[in-house]
Amino acid sequence: MATITSSQIKKKLPDGPKVPVLIQIVRAMFDQFALAEKYYQKYGEIYYTPKSLLLPAFAIFNDPKAIEKVFTADPNSFEVGQQSSLPIRVLLGDNSLVALSGIQHQRQRKLLMPPFHGERMKSYGATMIKITKQVISQWEVGKPFSIRDYTQDISLRVILETIFGLDEGEKFERLRQVLVEWLDIFNSPLRSSLLFLPFLQKDLGTWSPWGQFIRKKQIIHEILNTEIDRRRNNPDTLADDILSLMLAARDEDGQPMSNAEIRDELITMLFAGHETTANSLAWAFYWLHYLPEIGQKLRLELNSLDKNADGNTINKLPYLNAVVSETLRLHPVVAFVNRQLKVPFEIMGYTFEPGTSLFPSIYLTHQREDIYPEPKKFKPERFLEKQFSPYEYLPFGGGNRRCLGYAFALFEMKLVLATVLSEVELELLDKHPLKTMRRGITFTPAGGVKMMVKSFK
Repeated sequence: MATITSSQIKKKLPDGPKVPVLIQIVRAMFDQFALAEKYYQKYGEIYYTPKSLLLPAFAIFNDPKAIEKVFTADPNSFEVGQQSSLPIRVLLGDNSLVALSGIQHQRQRKLLMPPFHGERMKSYGATMIKITKQVISQWEVGKPFSIRDYTQDISLRVILETIFGLDEGEKFERLRQVLVEWLDIFNSPLRSSLLFLPFLQKDLGTWSPWGQFIRKKQIIHEILNTEIDRRRNNPDTLADDILSLMLAARDEDGQPMSNAEIRDELITMLFAGHETTANSLAWAFYWLHYLPEIGQKLRLELNSLDKNADGNTINKLPYLNAVVSETLRLHPVVAFVNRQLKVPFEIMGYTFEPGTSLFPSIYLTHQREDIYPEPKKFKPERFLEKQFSPYEYLPFGGGNRRCLGYAFALFEMKLVLATVLSEVELELLDKHPLKTMRRGITFTPAGGVKMMVKSFK
Protein backbone atom coordinates (compact mmCIF):
# COMPACT_ATOMS: atom_id res chain seq x y z
CA MET A 1 0.00 0.00 0.00
CA ALA A 2 1.49 3.33 -1.09
CA THR A 3 2.11 5.92 1.61
CA ILE A 4 0.93 9.51 1.22
CA THR A 5 3.56 12.10 2.05
CA SER A 6 2.82 15.27 4.03
CA SER A 7 3.63 17.37 0.94
CA GLN A 8 0.98 15.48 -1.06
CA ILE A 9 -1.61 16.11 1.67
CA LYS A 10 -0.68 19.79 1.73
CA LYS A 11 -1.05 20.10 -2.06
CA LYS A 12 -4.56 18.61 -2.00
CA LEU A 13 -7.25 21.25 -2.56
CA PRO A 14 -10.55 21.49 -0.66
CA ASP A 15 -13.67 19.86 -2.04
CA GLY A 16 -16.31 22.11 -3.55
CA PRO A 17 -19.35 22.45 -5.81
CA LYS A 18 -19.23 20.48 -9.05
CA VAL A 19 -21.83 22.59 -10.87
CA PRO A 20 -20.52 25.03 -13.53
CA VAL A 21 -19.50 28.49 -12.33
CA LEU A 22 -22.16 30.15 -14.52
CA ILE A 23 -24.87 28.23 -12.65
CA GLN A 24 -23.27 29.17 -9.31
CA ILE A 25 -23.29 32.85 -10.34
CA VAL A 26 -26.93 32.74 -11.44
CA ARG A 27 -27.97 31.04 -8.20
CA ALA A 28 -25.98 33.60 -6.22
CA MET A 29 -27.82 36.42 -8.02
CA PHE A 30 -31.10 35.27 -6.52
CA ASP A 31 -30.05 34.04 -3.06
CA GLN A 32 -26.36 34.50 -2.31
CA PHE A 33 -26.65 33.80 1.41
CA ALA A 34 -28.77 30.65 1.14
CA LEU A 35 -26.33 29.29 -1.45
CA ALA A 36 -23.37 30.04 0.83
CA GLU A 37 -25.06 28.23 3.71
CA LYS A 38 -25.91 25.24 1.52
CA TYR A 39 -22.26 24.86 0.47
CA TYR A 40 -21.06 25.39 4.04
CA GLN A 41 -23.30 22.57 5.29
CA LYS A 42 -22.09 20.30 2.50
CA TYR A 43 -18.36 21.11 2.36
CA GLY A 44 -17.54 22.65 5.73
CA GLU A 45 -15.46 25.70 6.65
CA ILE A 46 -13.72 25.93 3.27
CA TYR A 47 -14.72 25.00 -0.25
CA TYR A 48 -13.01 25.45 -3.60
CA THR A 49 -14.00 25.99 -7.24
CA PRO A 50 -11.43 25.54 -10.05
CA LYS A 51 -10.64 28.19 -12.65
CA SER A 52 -13.25 28.84 -15.36
CA LEU A 53 -13.78 31.24 -18.25
CA LEU A 54 -15.79 33.55 -15.98
CA LEU A 55 -13.73 33.48 -12.78
CA PRO A 56 -10.29 32.48 -11.50
CA ALA A 57 -10.04 29.53 -9.13
CA PHE A 58 -11.46 30.56 -5.78
CA ALA A 59 -11.78 29.33 -2.21
CA ILE A 60 -14.51 30.49 0.18
CA PHE A 61 -13.91 30.09 3.91
CA ASN A 62 -15.08 31.38 7.29
CA ASP A 63 -12.49 30.19 9.81
CA PRO A 64 -11.33 33.22 11.89
CA LYS A 65 -7.75 31.93 12.08
CA ALA A 66 -7.61 31.65 8.29
CA ILE A 67 -9.14 35.12 7.94
CA GLU A 68 -6.54 36.49 10.37
CA LYS A 69 -3.76 34.93 8.30
CA VAL A 70 -5.09 36.63 5.15
CA PHE A 71 -5.71 40.03 6.79
CA THR A 72 -2.28 40.13 8.46
CA ALA A 73 -0.27 38.79 5.51
CA ASP A 74 2.13 40.92 3.46
CA PRO A 75 -0.17 43.01 1.21
CA ASN A 76 2.25 42.33 -1.66
CA SER A 77 1.08 38.69 -1.60
CA PHE A 78 -2.20 39.82 -3.18
CA GLU A 79 -3.56 41.80 -6.09
CA VAL A 80 -6.99 42.81 -7.37
CA GLY A 81 -7.93 40.24 -10.01
CA GLN A 82 -9.24 41.53 -13.33
CA GLN A 83 -12.00 38.91 -13.60
CA SER A 84 -13.16 38.84 -9.99
CA SER A 85 -13.17 42.65 -9.69
CA LEU A 86 -15.13 43.20 -12.93
CA PRO A 87 -18.43 44.25 -11.25
CA ILE A 88 -16.57 46.80 -9.09
CA ARG A 89 -14.60 48.26 -12.00
CA VAL A 90 -17.64 48.44 -14.27
CA LEU A 91 -19.61 50.27 -11.60
CA LEU A 92 -16.96 52.46 -9.94
CA GLY A 93 -14.11 52.77 -12.49
CA ASP A 94 -10.56 51.45 -12.86
CA ASN A 95 -9.14 54.21 -10.63
CA SER A 96 -11.41 53.41 -7.68
CA LEU A 97 -9.52 52.58 -4.48
CA VAL A 98 -11.24 49.18 -4.31
CA ALA A 99 -9.94 48.28 -7.79
CA LEU A 100 -6.29 49.19 -7.09
CA SER A 101 -3.42 47.02 -5.85
CA GLY A 102 0.07 47.49 -4.43
CA ILE A 103 1.76 50.90 -4.45
CA GLN A 104 -1.17 52.53 -6.30
CA HIS A 105 -3.60 51.37 -3.62
CA GLN A 106 -1.26 52.46 -0.82
CA ARG A 107 -0.76 55.94 -2.37
CA GLN A 108 -4.47 56.52 -3.01
CA ARG A 109 -5.51 55.29 0.43
CA LYS A 110 -3.06 57.66 2.10
CA LEU A 111 -4.39 60.60 0.09
CA LEU A 112 -8.03 59.76 0.86
CA MET A 113 -7.73 58.94 4.56
CA PRO A 114 -7.76 62.41 6.26
CA PRO A 115 -11.43 63.37 5.60
CA PHE A 116 -12.69 60.14 7.18
CA HIS A 117 -10.94 60.30 10.53
CA GLY A 118 -10.55 62.51 13.57
CA GLU A 119 -12.22 65.83 14.19
CA ARG A 120 -12.92 66.48 10.53
CA MET A 121 -15.10 63.39 10.24
CA LYS A 122 -16.91 64.22 13.48
CA SER A 123 -17.70 67.70 12.17
CA TYR A 124 -20.04 66.07 9.66
CA GLY A 125 -22.39 65.08 12.51
CA ALA A 126 -24.35 68.34 12.43
CA THR A 127 -24.92 67.86 8.68
CA MET A 128 -26.20 64.31 9.23
CA ILE A 129 -28.70 65.42 11.90
CA LYS A 130 -29.85 68.46 9.91
CA ILE A 131 -30.53 66.43 6.75
CA THR A 132 -32.35 63.69 8.67
CA LYS A 133 -34.70 66.27 10.20
CA GLN A 134 -35.30 67.88 6.78
CA VAL A 135 -36.25 64.54 5.23
CA ILE A 136 -38.56 63.34 8.01
CA SER A 137 -40.36 66.70 7.96
CA GLN A 138 -41.85 65.51 4.62
CA TRP A 139 -43.58 62.53 6.28
CA GLU A 140 -47.32 62.52 6.96
CA VAL A 141 -49.12 60.78 9.81
CA GLY A 142 -50.94 57.62 8.65
CA LYS A 143 -49.38 57.56 5.17
CA PRO A 144 -47.51 54.29 4.38
CA PHE A 145 -44.03 54.50 2.85
CA SER A 146 -40.91 52.45 2.22
CA ILE A 147 -38.30 53.41 4.82
CA ARG A 148 -35.49 52.45 2.45
CA ASP A 149 -36.54 55.19 0.00
CA TYR A 150 -35.96 57.70 2.78
CA THR A 151 -32.77 56.19 4.19
CA GLN A 152 -31.43 56.40 0.63
CA ASP A 153 -32.53 60.01 0.34
CA ILE A 154 -30.90 60.89 3.68
CA SER A 155 -27.64 59.06 2.99
CA LEU A 156 -27.36 60.46 -0.55
CA ARG A 157 -27.96 64.03 0.63
CA VAL A 158 -25.39 63.55 3.41
CA ILE A 159 -22.76 62.28 1.00
CA LEU A 160 -23.46 65.05 -1.56
CA GLU A 161 -23.14 67.76 1.07
CA THR A 162 -20.05 66.33 2.75
CA ILE A 163 -18.29 65.50 -0.54
CA PHE A 164 -19.25 68.55 -2.61
CA GLY A 165 -20.57 71.02 -0.07
CA LEU A 166 -23.82 70.94 -2.07
CA ASP A 167 -27.12 71.00 -0.19
CA GLU A 168 -29.45 72.54 -2.75
CA GLY A 169 -29.58 74.05 -6.21
CA GLU A 170 -29.67 72.77 -9.77
CA LYS A 171 -26.31 70.95 -9.68
CA PHE A 172 -27.26 69.11 -6.49
CA GLU A 173 -30.68 68.07 -7.83
CA ARG A 174 -29.32 66.93 -11.20
CA LEU A 175 -26.58 64.79 -9.68
CA ARG A 176 -28.95 63.34 -7.05
CA GLN A 177 -31.56 62.40 -9.62
CA VAL A 178 -29.19 60.79 -12.12
CA LEU A 179 -27.44 58.79 -9.36
CA VAL A 180 -30.74 57.36 -8.13
CA GLU A 181 -31.79 56.45 -11.68
CA TRP A 182 -28.36 54.91 -12.38
CA LEU A 183 -28.40 52.66 -9.32
CA ASP A 184 -32.05 51.72 -9.84
CA ILE A 185 -31.02 50.01 -13.09
CA PHE A 186 -29.75 47.14 -10.88
CA ASN A 187 -32.75 47.06 -8.54
CA SER A 188 -33.46 43.36 -9.08
CA PRO A 189 -31.41 40.13 -9.03
CA LEU A 190 -31.98 39.63 -12.78
CA ARG A 191 -30.71 43.09 -13.70
CA SER A 192 -27.84 42.77 -11.20
CA SER A 193 -26.51 39.84 -13.24
CA LEU A 194 -25.42 42.37 -15.90
CA LEU A 195 -22.57 43.42 -13.59
CA PHE A 196 -21.29 39.86 -13.15
CA LEU A 197 -21.68 38.37 -16.64
CA PRO A 198 -19.55 40.17 -19.28
CA PHE A 199 -21.38 38.57 -22.22
CA LEU A 200 -24.56 40.44 -21.15
CA GLN A 201 -22.82 43.82 -21.18
CA LYS A 202 -24.05 44.89 -24.61
CA ASP A 203 -25.20 48.39 -25.46
CA LEU A 204 -28.36 47.75 -27.48
CA GLY A 205 -29.55 51.34 -27.33
CA THR A 206 -31.38 53.49 -24.82
CA TRP A 207 -34.12 50.90 -24.32
CA SER A 208 -31.70 48.23 -23.05
CA PRO A 209 -30.61 48.10 -19.37
CA TRP A 210 -26.91 48.15 -20.28
CA GLY A 211 -27.48 51.00 -22.71
CA GLN A 212 -29.23 52.95 -19.95
CA PHE A 213 -26.37 52.18 -17.55
CA ILE A 214 -23.70 53.41 -20.01
CA ARG A 215 -25.57 56.65 -20.76
CA LYS A 216 -26.31 57.46 -17.12
CA LYS A 217 -22.67 56.78 -16.24
CA GLN A 218 -21.54 59.17 -19.00
CA ILE A 219 -23.80 61.89 -17.57
CA ILE A 220 -22.38 61.33 -14.07
CA HIS A 221 -18.82 61.50 -15.46
CA GLU A 222 -19.62 64.77 -17.26
CA ILE A 223 -21.10 66.34 -14.12
CA LEU A 224 -18.14 65.27 -11.97
CA ASN A 225 -15.47 66.25 -14.52
CA THR A 226 -17.05 69.70 -14.89
CA GLU A 227 -17.11 70.22 -11.13
CA ILE A 228 -13.52 68.98 -10.69
CA ASP A 229 -12.28 71.35 -13.42
CA ARG A 230 -14.26 74.26 -11.98
CA ARG A 231 -12.79 73.78 -8.52
CA ARG A 232 -9.26 73.11 -9.80
CA ASN A 233 -9.30 76.27 -11.93
CA ASN A 234 -10.78 78.39 -9.14
CA PRO A 235 -8.80 77.69 -5.95
CA ASP A 236 -10.87 80.28 -4.07
CA THR A 237 -13.87 77.90 -4.33
CA LEU A 238 -12.11 75.22 -2.26
CA ALA A 239 -13.67 74.67 1.17
CA ASP A 240 -13.89 71.94 3.83
CA ASP A 241 -15.76 69.39 1.72
CA ILE A 242 -14.10 66.15 0.66
CA LEU A 243 -13.69 67.14 -3.01
CA SER A 244 -11.76 70.25 -1.95
CA LEU A 245 -9.52 68.14 0.28
CA MET A 246 -8.89 65.67 -2.55
CA LEU A 247 -7.91 68.50 -4.92
CA ALA A 248 -5.53 69.90 -2.32
CA ALA A 249 -3.97 66.52 -1.42
CA ARG A 250 -0.40 65.77 -2.54
CA ASP A 251 1.52 62.50 -2.41
CA GLU A 252 5.07 62.10 -1.10
CA ASP A 253 6.43 63.34 -4.45
CA GLY A 254 4.23 66.44 -4.30
CA GLN A 255 1.92 65.17 -7.05
CA PRO A 256 -1.85 65.81 -6.97
CA MET A 257 -4.49 63.25 -7.89
CA SER A 258 -5.50 63.26 -11.56
CA ASN A 259 -9.01 64.15 -12.71
CA ALA A 260 -9.72 60.50 -13.55
CA GLU A 261 -8.55 59.37 -10.10
CA ILE A 262 -10.68 61.96 -8.34
CA ARG A 263 -13.70 61.19 -10.54
CA ASP A 264 -13.60 57.44 -9.84
CA GLU A 265 -13.05 58.02 -6.11
CA LEU A 266 -16.02 60.39 -6.06
CA ILE A 267 -18.19 57.73 -7.70
CA THR A 268 -16.91 55.19 -5.15
CA MET A 269 -17.86 57.49 -2.28
CA LEU A 270 -21.21 58.38 -3.82
CA PHE A 271 -22.03 54.69 -4.21
CA ALA A 272 -20.35 53.11 -1.18
CA GLY A 273 -21.15 56.11 1.00
CA HIS A 274 -24.88 56.04 0.50
CA GLU A 275 -26.22 52.82 -1.05
CA THR A 276 -24.75 50.53 1.61
CA THR A 277 -25.71 52.82 4.51
CA ALA A 278 -29.27 53.14 3.17
CA ASN A 279 -29.66 49.34 3.12
CA SER A 280 -28.28 48.89 6.63
CA LEU A 281 -30.46 51.65 8.07
CA ALA A 282 -33.57 50.07 6.53
CA TRP A 283 -32.73 46.76 8.25
CA ALA A 284 -32.13 48.54 11.57
CA PHE A 285 -35.53 50.25 11.44
CA TYR A 286 -37.13 46.91 10.59
CA TRP A 287 -35.66 45.10 13.62
CA LEU A 288 -36.29 47.95 16.05
CA HIS A 289 -40.00 47.73 15.21
CA TYR A 290 -40.30 43.99 14.49
CA LEU A 291 -38.92 43.38 18.01
CA PRO A 292 -40.55 46.25 19.99
CA GLU A 293 -38.68 45.42 23.20
CA ILE A 294 -35.40 46.26 21.45
CA GLY A 295 -36.80 49.49 20.08
CA GLN A 296 -38.07 50.42 23.53
CA LYS A 297 -34.70 49.71 25.13
CA LEU A 298 -32.99 51.99 22.61
CA ARG A 299 -35.55 54.76 23.15
CA LEU A 300 -34.91 54.63 26.89
CA GLU A 301 -31.19 55.13 26.21
CA LEU A 302 -31.91 58.03 23.85
CA ASN A 303 -34.29 59.62 26.38
CA SER A 304 -31.42 59.74 28.89
CA LEU A 305 -29.58 62.19 26.65
CA ASP A 306 -29.52 65.92 27.13
CA LYS A 307 -31.83 67.57 24.56
CA ASN A 308 -28.86 69.38 22.99
CA ALA A 309 -26.58 66.33 22.86
CA ASP A 310 -24.24 66.53 19.88
CA GLY A 311 -23.26 63.81 17.43
CA ASN A 312 -20.15 62.82 19.35
CA THR A 313 -22.20 62.12 22.49
CA ILE A 314 -24.77 60.09 20.53
CA ASN A 315 -21.93 58.16 18.86
CA LYS A 316 -20.79 56.83 22.26
CA LEU A 317 -24.15 55.33 23.35
CA PRO A 318 -23.54 51.62 24.09
CA TYR A 319 -26.92 50.15 23.18
CA LEU A 320 -27.18 52.22 20.00
CA ASN A 321 -23.74 50.92 19.03
CA ALA A 322 -24.89 47.36 19.78
CA VAL A 323 -28.00 47.75 17.58
CA VAL A 324 -25.91 49.04 14.67
CA SER A 325 -23.29 46.31 15.15
CA GLU A 326 -25.91 43.55 15.25
CA THR A 327 -27.60 44.93 12.12
CA LEU A 328 -24.30 44.76 10.23
CA ARG A 329 -23.58 41.28 11.58
CA LEU A 330 -26.91 39.80 10.53
CA HIS A 331 -27.16 41.75 7.26
CA PRO A 332 -23.70 42.47 5.81
CA VAL A 333 -24.00 44.65 2.72
CA VAL A 334 -21.52 42.48 0.80
CA ALA A 335 -21.01 38.72 1.09
CA PHE A 336 -17.24 38.34 0.74
CA VAL A 337 -13.85 39.98 0.91
CA ASN A 338 -11.63 39.24 -2.10
CA ARG A 339 -7.85 38.73 -2.20
CA GLN A 340 -6.26 37.30 -5.36
CA LEU A 341 -2.92 35.60 -4.82
CA LYS A 342 0.34 36.65 -6.44
CA VAL A 343 2.34 33.99 -4.57
CA PRO A 344 1.58 30.49 -3.19
CA PHE A 345 -0.33 30.80 0.10
CA GLU A 346 -1.22 28.23 2.74
CA ILE A 347 -4.34 28.29 4.93
CA MET A 348 -6.14 25.54 6.80
CA GLY A 349 -3.62 22.96 5.58
CA TYR A 350 -4.13 23.76 1.90
CA THR A 351 -1.67 25.52 -0.41
CA PHE A 352 -3.25 27.73 -3.06
CA GLU A 353 -1.43 28.73 -6.23
CA PRO A 354 -0.95 32.27 -7.62
CA GLY A 355 -4.06 33.47 -9.45
CA THR A 356 -6.43 31.89 -6.93
CA SER A 357 -8.95 34.24 -5.30
CA LEU A 358 -9.37 33.85 -1.55
CA PHE A 359 -12.86 34.84 -0.38
CA PRO A 360 -13.21 35.21 3.39
CA SER A 361 -16.99 35.03 3.81
CA ILE A 362 -18.37 37.89 5.90
CA TYR A 363 -21.82 36.35 5.99
CA LEU A 364 -20.77 32.82 6.98
CA THR A 365 -18.35 34.10 9.62
CA HIS A 366 -21.15 36.17 11.14
CA GLN A 367 -23.35 33.04 11.15
CA ARG A 368 -20.95 30.80 13.11
CA GLU A 369 -22.77 29.36 16.13
CA ASP A 370 -19.50 28.93 18.05
CA ILE A 371 -18.99 32.71 17.89
CA TYR A 372 -22.60 33.96 17.76
CA PRO A 373 -25.03 31.61 19.56
CA GLU A 374 -28.46 31.63 17.87
CA PRO A 375 -26.96 33.47 14.89
CA LYS A 376 -30.29 33.96 13.08
CA LYS A 377 -31.68 35.98 15.97
CA PHE A 378 -31.31 39.76 16.22
CA LYS A 379 -29.66 40.16 19.64
CA PRO A 380 -27.80 43.47 20.14
CA GLU A 381 -26.89 42.36 23.68
CA ARG A 382 -24.23 40.04 22.30
CA PHE A 383 -22.15 43.15 21.50
CA LEU A 384 -22.49 44.35 25.10
CA GLU A 385 -21.47 40.99 26.54
CA LYS A 386 -18.43 40.28 24.36
CA GLN A 387 -15.87 42.05 22.22
CA PHE A 388 -15.32 40.23 18.95
CA SER A 389 -11.99 40.13 17.12
CA PRO A 390 -11.65 41.76 13.68
CA TYR A 391 -11.50 38.21 12.25
CA GLU A 392 -14.82 37.22 13.84
CA TYR A 393 -16.67 40.44 13.05
CA LEU A 394 -15.78 42.03 9.71
CA PRO A 395 -18.68 43.99 8.16
CA PHE A 396 -16.20 46.40 6.54
CA GLY A 397 -13.59 43.84 5.52
CA GLY A 398 -10.17 44.00 7.12
CA GLY A 399 -6.43 44.36 6.89
CA ASN A 400 -4.96 47.06 4.66
CA ARG A 401 -8.15 47.05 2.55
CA ARG A 402 -10.66 47.68 5.30
CA CYS A 403 -13.37 50.08 4.06
CA LEU A 404 -11.95 53.58 4.38
CA GLY A 405 -15.33 55.09 5.25
CA TYR A 406 -16.31 52.62 7.98
CA ALA A 407 -16.21 55.21 10.80
CA PHE A 408 -18.25 57.64 8.67
CA ALA A 409 -20.88 54.93 7.98
CA LEU A 410 -21.18 53.91 11.64
CA PHE A 411 -21.42 57.54 12.72
CA GLU A 412 -24.15 58.26 10.17
CA MET A 413 -26.19 55.16 11.04
CA LYS A 414 -26.18 56.07 14.73
CA LEU A 415 -27.14 59.71 14.18
CA VAL A 416 -29.93 58.91 11.71
CA LEU A 417 -31.44 56.24 13.98
CA ALA A 418 -31.19 58.46 17.06
CA THR A 419 -32.71 61.48 15.27
CA VAL A 420 -35.65 59.59 13.74
CA LEU A 421 -36.52 57.69 16.94
CA SER A 422 -36.35 60.92 18.95
CA GLU A 423 -38.63 62.82 16.56
CA VAL A 424 -41.16 60.28 15.26
CA GLU A 425 -43.15 57.27 16.40
CA LEU A 426 -43.22 54.75 13.55
CA GLU A 427 -45.27 51.62 12.96
CA LEU A 428 -43.95 48.63 11.01
CA LEU A 429 -46.41 47.45 8.35
CA ASP A 430 -44.22 44.53 7.17
CA LYS A 431 -44.98 42.43 10.26
CA HIS A 432 -43.41 39.28 8.86
CA PRO A 433 -39.87 38.01 8.30
CA LEU A 434 -38.31 39.89 5.38
CA LYS A 435 -36.06 38.34 2.78
CA THR A 436 -32.76 39.77 1.61
CA MET A 437 -32.66 40.83 -2.05
CA ARG A 438 -29.65 41.54 -4.24
CA ARG A 439 -29.33 45.10 -5.49
CA GLY A 440 -26.29 45.33 -7.76
CA ILE A 441 -23.25 44.30 -5.71
CA THR A 442 -25.01 44.92 -2.37
CA PHE A 443 -28.01 43.46 -0.50
CA THR A 444 -31.18 45.15 0.72
CA PRO A 445 -34.43 44.17 2.48
CA ALA A 446 -36.95 43.01 -0.14
CA GLY A 447 -39.76 45.55 -0.49
CA GLY A 448 -37.80 48.33 1.24
CA VAL A 449 -39.53 47.86 4.67
CA LYS A 450 -43.05 49.31 4.68
CA MET A 451 -43.72 51.67 7.61
CA MET A 452 -46.09 54.42 8.68
CA VAL A 453 -45.85 57.47 10.94
CA LYS A 454 -48.08 57.10 14.01
CA SER A 455 -47.19 60.50 15.47
CA PHE A 456 -44.57 63.22 15.69
CA LYS A 457 -43.08 63.86 19.12
